[in-house]
Amino acid sequence: MSLVEVLPLAIVMVAGPQILSPIFLATSEQWRANSLAYVFGAALSISLVVFVAYLLGNSFGGGGGLLGASAREVLFVVVLVLLLYAAVETYRKRNVSEPPEWMGKLTTATPGFSLKLGFLLLGVFPTDVVTSVSVGTYLAANGDPVTDAAGFVLLTLFILSLPSLSVFLLGERAEAALPGIRDWMNDNSWIISEAVIAIFLVLTLQNLLG
Repeated sequence: MSLVEVLPLAIVMVAGPQILSPIFLATSEQWRANSLAYVFGAALSISLVVFVAYLLGNSFGGGGGLLGASAREVLFVVVLVLLLYAAVETYRKRNVSEPPEWMGKLTTATPGFSLKLGFLLLGVFPTDVVTSVSVGTYLAANGDPVTDAAGFVLLTLFILSLPSLSVFLLGERAEAALPGIRDWMNDNSWIISEAVIAIFLVLTLQNLLG
């Protein structure tokens, strides 16, 4: 059940510049190499943060853990705090209607830059770090294997790949549609993120209280 529970958080991961960047890269001069490099960088950082959070969660919640019998409850409290932070941060930035100026330069980006961008946006951006840590800690608190995070990571990467996949499959039609999709997501993605965070908050509370 834990795999199904963490999958929706992939939506939170890509909201904001994380999905806007691959839209720009999909129309860049080296769009195939750039898009692949971006997704690969994202895969490295997401997997690393989830794995480290999972290991830390297990070190606190194991049989001889540092927090004793209440370790599981404390881990769920940590998840709740992280999710509340993500919700507040998402709401605080809801009125940022224009993408950063540096995004306009992504049409001439190089694969090396795209790799670094994917790694940093998905591994250092506050809401993404919080979300990945929440997933790793949540799985540790439930005693589930870290491999249950694979679906979360893969779904996140698939969403990030959609702009380049659409260009590959649809060509100029996709290139014409992407700017409109980019603007809609820039204006409304925070609402979707808040809804997903709220659902995960409820699930975490159920585990904590039940």
